[in-house]
Amino acid sequence: MYKVLVIEDDVMMSNMLSMYLFEEGYRVEQAERGEDGLQKAADFAPDLILLDLMLPDLDGMEVCKQIRESSNVPIMILSMKSEVSERVQALKAGADDYLCKPFSMHELTARVEALIRRSHTVQAEMNEKKEASDTGQSELIQLDADRRLLIVRGQRVETTFSEYELMKLLMAHPGKVFSREELINAIRGFDSFVTDRAIDVHIVNLRKKIELNPKEPRLIKTVWGFGYKYVAEPAM
Repeated sequence: MYKVLVIEDDVMMSNMLSMYLFEEGYRVEQAERGEDGLQKAADFAPDLILLDLMLPDLDGMEVCKQIRESSNVPIMILSMKSEVSERVQALKAGADDYLCKPFSMHELTARVEALIRRSHTVQAEMNEKKEASDTGQSELIQLDADRRLLIVRGQRVETTFSEYELMKLLMAHPGKVFSREELINAIRGFDSFVTDRAIDVHIVNLRKKIELNPKEPRLIKTVWGFGYKYVAEPAM
C-alpha cells in the first residue's frame, strides 16, 4: 500500500483528500502546519506528498525546499494560485507537479498514480544499476527484449524496429564482420525500403545512441569496403 502525506491547513479539504485517497487504496497521513509536515515527511516516509502553498507557519515553497534537501519523494503542489510564475517557482523549489484549485479528484488520483509509478520506476532502475555495478556484472550495452529497446550504461534508450534488429544481430556475434548485404537481409522483412544507404543511416543513428563519441566509434566499427562489426569491449 502506497503512502501519501497531505500537508494542508484547510481541514475540510485535507479530510476530503484523505478520504478519497483512502478509498483508492492509499494509506494517508495529514499535517495542518509546515513544521508538522516536515516532521511527518521524515517519520512517515511517504511515497508522495500533496503540499498546499498557503500554510499558517511556513511558506509552502520553503517546505518544499526543505523536503527536497533530504528526499527525492514526489511532491505535488496544490494551490489557488494559477499564475505561470507560481508554477515555475514551485518547480524550481523542487516540486514535481502543480495542480490548481479547484480540481477534479479523478485528475488528482491520476496524477498521484503517475508520479508514484514514475518515482518507483526510476528508483528500481537506479537499484538495478547499482547492483550490477557492485557485483562487477555491469555491461555497456544490453538488450531489453520485452520492450525492444537498448540499455546503454544503465539507461534505457528507445530505438526503431530496424535499429533494434541490427543491434540484436551485431551483439549476438561480437567481432564478426557483417556485410551490408547481410545486414539488409536481416531487416528486409521489417524495412521494405532498406538499401545500402539505409544501413549506413541506421548505423549512424545507433552510434549516436550508444557511443560516447559517435565520431570516433569504439563499439560499432566500420570495416572499410565491406561492412560493420560489434566490439563487445571497447579498446582502451
